Amino acid sequence: MSHGANAGTVGAIVSIFFFLFLTISAVAGIIYDYRKRRLQVEALRIAVEHGERLDPALMERLIAQHRERPSNDTRLIPHYMQIGGIITTAAGIGIALLSFFIGHVAPITLYPILGAGIVVVCVGLGLLVAARAMKRGGAFDDPADRAA
Repeated sequence: MSHGANAGTVGAIVSIFFFLFLTISAVAGIIYDYRKRRLQVEALRIAVEHGERLDPALMERLIAQHRERPSNDTRLIPHYMQIGGIITTAAGIGIALLSFFIGHVAPITLYPILGAGIVVVCVGLGLLVAARAMKRGGAFDDPADRAA
């Protein structure tokens, strides 16, 4: 097996593990949120079954949490797009820097990984520009504006 074929394999393995990490992180967050809500409901169910009297302040706080994030609310909020843009841009810079380190071990992977990092930076910058345009348009409800 030639050196070039081995470097291509290393690049493919790195790419697979990167996307596997992203997938596992997203699924873990979803599972965590589901289990947290399930435990809250389970605790209330057990309390009601045992005839416990529920504190009205606790009930109001739990209900308020569900009111704040309605599941059918699909509006794009500029503040969230801006946060996503910052995180995505930082990840792209990290991928681009990673390409130089991996490039020392497998030189053939330098430009493909660097290119992927640049694409991710461009997506992050696009999110930041879109958030700024949405804020200028003023048509969207931004929670940061409500707090002020």
